[in-house]
Amino acid sequence: MARTFAYCRVSTADQSTDNQVREIEAAGFTVEPKRVVTETVSGSTAAMERVGFAKLVDRLEDGDVLLVTKLDRLGRNAMDVRATVDRLASEGVRVHCLALGGVDLTSPAGKMTMGVINAVAEFERDLLIERTQSGLARAKAEGKQLGRKQSLSNAQQHDIRIRRALGVSLGVLAKEFGMSRSSIQRIEQRAD
Repeated sequence: MARTFAYCRVSTADQSTDNQVREIEAAGFTVEPKRVVTETVSGSTAAMERVGFAKLVDRLEDGDVLLVTKLDRLGRNAMDVRATVDRLASEGVRVHCLALGGVDLTSPAGKMTMGVINAVAEFERDLLIERTQSGLARAKAEGKQLGRKQSLSNAQQHDIRIRRALGVSLGVLAKEFGMSRSSIQRIEQRAD
């Protein structure tokens, strides 16, 4: 007989999983309290890296059902959510998401839903990359210097290169300029 589990997650300690538990009950599911797993952890943490979720997965068996109120309870990253659902499906566990009409994400309709969600996430990611690259190109065209501000002036960097050519050690220069030896080496390798 299939057992039903619920996974309820919040991101911060001042939040509560009570509403998620109530949503599951209101949707008509009866989940034994010992099968309700709650945890406080960021959604950006991969599902399998979460202590509570990993323990839950160890308890799940072929034929079990895992309920979540929203897809983002499994994770914020669409690729991680997809990998998690695929892993559970390969173990015979069905994953139901209430916010998606209770659809079983491991069923053909659920897989299609996941495909659409992944396509939208990939599209949004591509748009973000495109906007970022466009903004960087515009800033560069306007003559703005990109990246972190240099900690040493051009004259100081030139002085370092000359002194290194004269044999001054990395350690002496690093101490004098308050930098690491590797920073001095990078300056030395850059042309004037």
